[in-house]
Amino acid sequence: MRIPRRARHYALLLAIPLAVTMSALPALGAPASQPVTPDRDSSTAQNGVALMRIVVPDKSGVDKLDAMGVDLAEYSKPVDNGIEVHAVLSPDETENLRDQGFDVQNPISDQGDYHANMRARSQAVAIEAADAAEADTLTPLRAEWFTSLNDQRFLSVEVKSSATDAQTVLTASWDSGKGTEPGSGGTATMSRFTDAGEYMYHRFSAPLAITEAPATVTVTSSRGGTITVPVTKWLGDPVKAPSPNYVSDFVDHYMDPTEVTDRVVGLAKEFPKISEIVNLPYKTNGYRRQAQAQFGTGSGTALASTFYVTSKTYGSKGGNDLSITLKNPGANSAPLSVAVNGKELVVNLATDASGAITSTAGQVVNAINANAAVSTLVTASLYRTSNGTGVVAAAPATPLTDGLKAPASVSREPFQMKAIRIGKHRDGSKTGVFLYCQEHAREWVTPITCVETAERLLRNYARDANTKKLVNDLDIFIIPTMNPDGAHYSMYDYNMQRKNMVNYCAADNSDPARRNSWGVDLNRNFSVGSGFDGYTGGSTSCTGETYSGPSELSEPETRNEVWLANKFKNIKFAMNTHSYGGYFMWPPGAYKSAGREVLPRTDMGTENYFWNASTHILSAVQDWRGTGIQPGRTGPVVDVLYSAAGNSADEFWYNNGIIGWDFEVGTDLYDPATKKYNAVGFQPPFSEGHEEAMEFSNGQIGILDVARAYDKDHQQPTSKLAVTDASATSTTFTFTVDEPANIYYTLDGSRPTMNSPKLAAAGMREGAEKITVHKNTVVQWFSMDLAGNYERNYKPDGNGKNYNKQNVTVGRTN
Repeated sequence: MRIPRRARHYALLLAIPLAVTMSALPALGAPASQPVTPDRDSSTAQNGVALMRIVVPDKSGVDKLDAMGVDLAEYSKPVDNGIEVHAVLSPDETENLRDQGFDVQNPISDQGDYHANMRARSQAVAIEAADAAEADTLTPLRAEWFTSLNDQRFLSVEVKSSATDAQTVLTASWDSGKGTEPGSGGTATMSRFTDAGEYMYHRFSAPLAITEAPATVTVTSSRGGTITVPVTKWLGDPVKAPSPNYVSDFVDHYMDPTEVTDRVVGLAKEFPKISEIVNLPYKTNGYRRQAQAQFGTGSGTALASTFYVTSKTYGSKGGNDLSITLKNPGANSAPLSVAVNGKELVVNLATDASGAITSTAGQVVNAINANAAVSTLVTASLYRTSNGTGVVAAAPATPLTDGLKAPASVSREPFQMKAIRIGKHRDGSKTGVFLYCQEHAREWVTPITCVETAERLLRNYARDANTKKLVNDLDIFIIPTMNPDGAHYSMYDYNMQRKNMVNYCAADNSDPARRNSWGVDLNRNFSVGSGFDGYTGGSTSCTGETYSGPSELSEPETRNEVWLANKFKNIKFAMNTHSYGGYFMWPPGAYKSAGREVLPRTDMGTENYFWNASTHILSAVQDWRGTGIQPGRTGPVVDVLYSAAGNSADEFWYNNGIIGWDFEVGTDLYDPATKKYNAVGFQPPFSEGHEEAMEFSNGQIGILDVARAYDKDHQQPTSKLAVTDASATSTTFTFTVDEPANIYYTLDGSRPTMNSPKLAAAGMREGAEKITVHKNTVVQWFSMDLAGNYERNYKPDGNGKNYNKQNVTVGRTN
């Protein structure tokens, strides 16, 4: 299908203001020195970290919070007294910000919500494991055929599986009547039906049209179960036949990166004719850390005597087997010494003439690092700002640990990232689309969104005409998790982890209590409009939540994205799916705070294409449960959210010309009782997360519709010159075009080419610019749409004259 044309330039949408300017709050005066946010300690309770609301007067307040290293969510909305943003804060961080005059309000979610999600997830995973151990049992509920209107026959089947997980797929096949071959009537995949998050049974969401009344139907399960039952005639009133059933709903719990990667690998094996796995070239660092142990509390008078040790190897490679003892020798005037006893490191502390310990933290650190045998196993460091002058206390054997809690099913080795490539023709001849999810670890809904889309494309290929067209005519690349290491850490160690797990900090920021602050924000690590180029929105602090890394594209995860875009030149469209807030955005995504210097805006034709496509894509999102993305949250990133220096959509647009969008799933939910919108957070209860995944999978399919329309677009645009104002001394005009396209024009009588002036936007959401001339002028122009179709088939690099031409006269005011 061709995306509907529009003659107007979305005047209504362009007229909507971005935000309301508010007066500044006196409490937000600039602090005397750069504020320091307290650190998050690693503990079972995760130090009470919660997702909090902060209201600032304007965007300068948002920039101030970002500069302070506050862990801001990708969420912003105008409120009566300014702008509401959300941040991940510990209790100490909350009080610190309040002390500085920030309006920190009530939490959206806290660790209680996290634990509830994990309990629900554990139950689902346990059920899956039990079900996978043996073939499931199928219980038939209904198997009937009936007629409706014009004697058209339909088939309705409902079967329940004892395996309740969403990976269980049931397939029904039926004969053509008594005595005919099984399966001669047809075969179809059944849809999993859930209600309030609970599995009910499998069915055809709508009855299937058939030609002959079957005698029996056989249902087989991907788990191995099978059952054959008679089909009876339904004696109820005839019903109007719906369109053929479209299968959806393939996820039933939040999944970690190991699960989602195994899922797409399994899909590629199941559908080898229309899919394959692409192994990305750069393996991640892995779900692993060095093992550590700390001595001393690091606070108050104990600061000077606090130090820690870090294993040279990762915990999973032997660091977790080490221990260290600080031993009181029980003798007078004993010297400080260090020794290795197998896997135990023993520090014999020095004493004075009375037998009191005299070794300071600094002396112990130096002794450990100076000992050849010990220093091959560990490195000792003073704690943060400690001067090491405090005397240490004896301590029993203390094991070193990497602190990681994921089960053994999660490998500690570097992760092999994979894309599933879906398409009938995967040779580069078709328009490519790149769908990728979970650049930020804590956004648990996004990977299941990508998984759902892959499932729908493959399982509907043989039975849904539109899906077959998409798979036949496009080359689709899906990466369900761009941040596997960080996502494993988020699910099992610290649910609010945003970044990957790499620690680039020096010793003063590498003690065990800093562990939840390490990592690189992958969506700030790209090379266009980056923090390294002076753009706003990326931190230079190794513990900052938007830390851009030590250099552009320093991370294997981001290099994998760039590799894919460069390797497969046919990729023309991309979608980066994040959460939360319900946004639909596109480049530019970054600016420099000084003068708000924005990356070059897309040209008029491309901007209108973004808007035009959004109509179809967001309508697809809305079709699942009625969710409407607000107009104020649709548009370029810098206009509707904030500056995100070094993000991936900018990378692909400016370096590769890829039309890239950003989803933020999880729109605010409106409460009719309170007449207020409520934010959903990064990890809503799965019943809500499931709905978000379903509706935004709809949106990803909508993007594929747009891409296919682009691929099939051979229709030329049509443009007109329209006079908008005239006086005795001047005439003002502009151009209109019947679809998103760029217009190239000349005013000096020369032949228009691709190097001629291009019609620009009058301003953000203000429509096309207006051109004023002060003498009679011959205007010559042509238009070209984004698919490369030239108006009137004009060849601007040739010698033809089949461009548009019109005289604009001055002096006529009628």
